[in-house]
Amino acid sequence: MATIFSKIVDREIPAHIIAETTEYLAFLDVNPLVMGHVLVIPKKEIDYIFDMDEESYFGLTLFAKIVATGLKEAFPCKKVGVAVIGLEVPHVHIHLIPMNEVNDMNFSKAKLHPTDEELAEAAVRIKMALSKETE
Repeated sequence: MATIFSKIVDREIPAHIIAETTEYLAFLDVNPLVMGHVLVIPKKEIDYIFDMDEESYFGLTLFAKIVATGLKEAFPCKKVGVAVIGLEVPHVHIHLIPMNEVNDMNFSKAKLHPTDEELAEAAVRIKMALSKETE
């Protein structure tokens, strides 16, 4: 059965996509810990990050680094936190979270519930920052 992330890849479910290559996709978390919380995934459905072949693993990591650079520009913060948990959705995903304090990455705290308009605005900010990086 296809995961929710595979349905996003196939455009069966809408998402605020930030960046995309032939193998990877980055999009906003709809219930973020902080605004700008991005999920980075391989398009190929794999449950566990360490089951990925080395080339795909390194490619995903490099793609996440590129997205994090744009994210930090769009949402100024001390650092972009990285987390791989993988229990909620059986599809590899890396969380990129703008951080100004450790609690910004506390997954047990209440999630935000931004409007679709707020998410769209955040997506534009990150995409604009990413386009500056590639110029």
